Amino acid sequence: MDEYFDRFPKEIQEILGKFRSTIHQAAPAAQEAISYGIPTFKLQGNLVHFAAFKNHFGFFPTSSGIAEFKEALSDYQCSKGTVRFPFGQPVPFSLVAKIVKFRVQENLQRAAMKAKIKAKPSSSRSMK
Repeated sequence: MDEYFDRFPKEIQEILGKFRSTIHQAAPAAQEAISYGIPTFKLQGNLVHFAAFKNHFGFFPTSSGIAEFKEALSDYQCSKGTVRFPFGQPVPFSLVAKIVKFRVQENLQRAAMKAKIKAKPSSSRSMK
């Protein structure tokens, strides 16, 4: 992730660092990675991604993260799984933290369901 940050001017690096620390605080068990060429946090699968572009920061909390916080994100340009925070405007890091915490719960619930299904004995085995 540091190599990714190093490609940008100092002021952009500082904001990318703030994304990183905000996500770490909201999801301390998440692991850092680079996925799709951009900084990513993983916890039972992809949690969130973020990146710097020509005129904005992109935050990628999946479509469910966007849908859950649609009203709070109404001041920002959003698409199915992306929020754009324009350069020169403050990034709402408290909102980013809330979205990350939502995504943590979502990923943990999905993982628990998968584990439950996997642990459930199949009916064909029990009929023998």
